[in-house]
Amino acid sequence: MAESFSFDIVSDFDRQELVNTLDQVKREISQRYDLKGTDTVVDLDKENIFITTNSELTLNAVNDIIRQKAIKRNLSLKIFDYGQIETVSGNKIKQTIILKQGIKQEIAKKISKNIREQLKKINVSINGETLRVSSKSKNDLQLVIKLVSNLEESLNIPLKANNFR
Repeated sequence: MAESFSFDIVSDFDRQELVNTLDQVKREISQRYDLKGTDTVVDLDKENIFITTNSELTLNAVNDIIRQKAIKRNLSLKIFDYGQIETVSGNKIKQTIILKQGIKQEIAKKISKNIREQLKKINVSINGETLRVSSKSKNDLQLVIKLVSNLEESLNIPLKANNFR
């Protein structure tokens, strides 16, 4: 019986790298002259980043710092879904950044259909928020990885290949 190879397509990020990124952001906020005294707070919970500050100008500066630090730590900027800017008490504004994780069912179906149309000898199965891709040829799986990296741009979600077996 022929051996079969597989890998998983996931939409995920390294949480520890995100924590380290936000620690660097907080350190830079406390040291930068233009951000000192702005009472800017950056908080992280399980699925969101909360930024509270005193003006839209400082909010934009903090968002720029987050992007710069995330890129340096190899985090995709596609994991950030910027929410609306809200006014909160005391002339402060707040923005919630939702962290994208997992592949939604309809997007998983699009990816699966696209792979099957382009490469006939590939088996794709949807397992919750991941896709399992299998084939008898490692070369076919390499082609799928390239195809998925091209799809990532049009779908606007970060995609990675994991558990290559």
